[in-house]
Amino acid sequence: MGVLRITNTRRYVNKFFQIKNKIQRNYSCNYIQYREISFNYTKNDSILPVLIVGAGPVGLVLSVLLTKLGVKCAVLERSTAFSKHPQAHFINNRSMEVFRKLDGLAEEIQRFQPPVELWRKFIYCTSLTGSTIGSVDHMQTQDFDQIVSPVSVAHFSQYKLNALLLKQLETIGFNICSQEDLDHRPLMEKEILMGHSCLSIEETDDFITVNVSFVKDGKQMNKRIPCSFLVGADGAGSTVRNLVGIKLRGEKDIQNLVSVHFLSHELGKYLMYEKPGMLFFIFNPGAIGVLVAHDLTQGEFVLQMPFYPPQHQFKDFTSETCKRLIFNLVGRELSDINVVDIKPWVMHAEVAEKYLACENRIILAGDAAHRFPPAGGFGMNTGIQDAHNLAWKLAAIVKGIAPMSLLPTYETERRPIALYNTDLSVQNFEAAMAVPAALGIDPATANSVHEAINNTFGTILPSTLQKTLLDGIFSLGRAQLSDFVLNENNPLGSSRLAKVRRIFEEGKSLQLQFPAEDLGFRYREGALVPEIDSEGAPTELEPPTGRRREYIPSADPGSRLPHMNIRVLSEVTKEATISTLDLISGDKVEFLLIIAPIDSSYRLANVALNVAKEHNILVKVCVMWPDGSVSADSRTKTSLAPFDNYVDVAEVRHPSNISSWWDICKMTHRGAILVRPDDHIAWRAKSSMVGGIRVEMESVFSVILGSQNSCL
Repeated sequence: MGVLRITNTRRYVNKFFQIKNKIQRNYSCNYIQYREISFNYTKNDSILPVLIVGAGPVGLVLSVLLTKLGVKCAVLERSTAFSKHPQAHFINNRSMEVFRKLDGLAEEIQRFQPPVELWRKFIYCTSLTGSTIGSVDHMQTQDFDQIVSPVSVAHFSQYKLNALLLKQLETIGFNICSQEDLDHRPLMEKEILMGHSCLSIEETDDFITVNVSFVKDGKQMNKRIPCSFLVGADGAGSTVRNLVGIKLRGEKDIQNLVSVHFLSHELGKYLMYEKPGMLFFIFNPGAIGVLVAHDLTQGEFVLQMPFYPPQHQFKDFTSETCKRLIFNLVGRELSDINVVDIKPWVMHAEVAEKYLACENRIILAGDAAHRFPPAGGFGMNTGIQDAHNLAWKLAAIVKGIAPMSLLPTYETERRPIALYNTDLSVQNFEAAMAVPAALGIDPATANSVHEAINNTFGTILPSTLQKTLLDGIFSLGRAQLSDFVLNENNPLGSSRLAKVRRIFEEGKSLQLQFPAEDLGFRYREGALVPEIDSEGAPTELEPPTGRRREYIPSADPGSRLPHMNIRVLSEVTKEATISTLDLISGDKVEFLLIIAPIDSSYRLANVALNVAKEHNILVKVCVMWPDGSVSADSRTKTSLAPFDNYVDVAEVRHPSNISSWWDICKMTHRGAILVRPDDHIAWRAKSSMVGGIRVEMESVFSVILGSQNSCL
């Protein structure tokens, strides 16, 4: 790109405010008259700056991030106790990087999770004790070498993650309160209030009031809680989303399933030694199901089975019925089985039509904003990254660093990622159907049969006959999975097994990891200064393939900052090796400017620091010294005086990757990179800037923070 020209930034300043004004007009509540936003969030201590509804992983992560950034917040949860149903369990690289910022949370997860050798594979079999059709190892050498990320993926049940998050919250002063703990007094910061449900939401001139209900001494009670911002992180059936009238768009009711949570040390021990894995796809004439091994060492499992209402009723899945199904899928009875919980759920692929409402004061995050098929583990991970994107923006507004016009960039950035992940998870779910289809039991056929019974002659039959007819047809279909058919000596079975092997060899089955999408997702517009291609427009996002693609580091605006190991240079302490991602603070709204130790970059840094100081923006300068050629850091001290918010670091090159930092970023060392508090690149200059540096930096911060008072 050569030189980043001021005219390009001016163009995006104008474009940004056009987009922002259009978004603001569209986001106001359709049933509330538009009012001017008040920016004085501290004038009334009884008004909580941020109220979070939902104490799942997304709500709890957001509460930790906000508290670390100095924002007062509290959490409402409608359940009276935290669920022990395992639910989500795969934590991807990017979420683990976020957890590294939360006081050692990533290290705790890695310490308590099962050994990777016990969960790296997906197993396809006729029963857990029977023959294996095939297996897929989803971990590769590069997943452990920490070249592209300082931390690896994890397999850790959601309720265990919640427990670790609650421990962190208690450490920073949060209290978990029951209905009896909060009577007439106001809800305080750092409280998680259990057993409280949202009834309605009202807007006044200066705040949002949430009307909640709870049960006390057997009586229904109501309470009003005022807040400046309300975040709905209350799951797929979000009450907050429904109260403000935000619709979901996409594909509903893809599949009805029953989730059976059970314990068996006997089964766990057997699988540990005979066929360890994370997911077991079981196909036999008696039943079909997917077993999720949450922890083989503890013998904790969840069995997922499809069912077809109204012919099948959830009430029919009693504990004894589920035990018989489990024994069928295992291939023998278990002496110590304990069915803990049975839940129905419906698979959807939907994204909220918008993420903000009521003059941008009500915000959706996590499953409240998007519902994906579970294939690939995108749901919880996308939600955690929603929280990471939102936290610094709310903090910047509450602290007076940025105006309300920054907040629409949350939707501008996160909603396209949700739409992309929806497509990817649907493709991955369809890939999961490839193996049973190759075995002669195409799930699409089962759905067609079910639909035909519901919409044609089946409707005139009694419900018992409908169920008998449906079960009979399904039983005939599963007969193709018998040992008589499915073996190498049977030409039909041999052909089908060969087809399954090709699916595995070509990587066309269900995938666990998507490194390119996990670490390489990029915001195209929002709180950043986009770069333009030769035709004058931001480059387009590559469509999802449904296959594993490796991550390629990028320093394009909107991308996550590439990881590289570096040494911190200090006269006081010994040299320490950290990641470039560790340079971004998790305790304050601070931008990071990365430069090389050359005169033109020091001049740029001085200007950026002066502009930031004038506008109440925190900026830390990182001076990146080449590997093996480090001078005394007194040069930086002299060049950046009187500022002292800087750090000198030196590259630590991995033996298998000898590229320099600037090579990894595909830039010259005369360039500069400005990184946001959420690790994403807000702006860069690929080479030295010429003239008008102050005007350029004023424009850059104005675009990023959505300031109305642009100097242009």
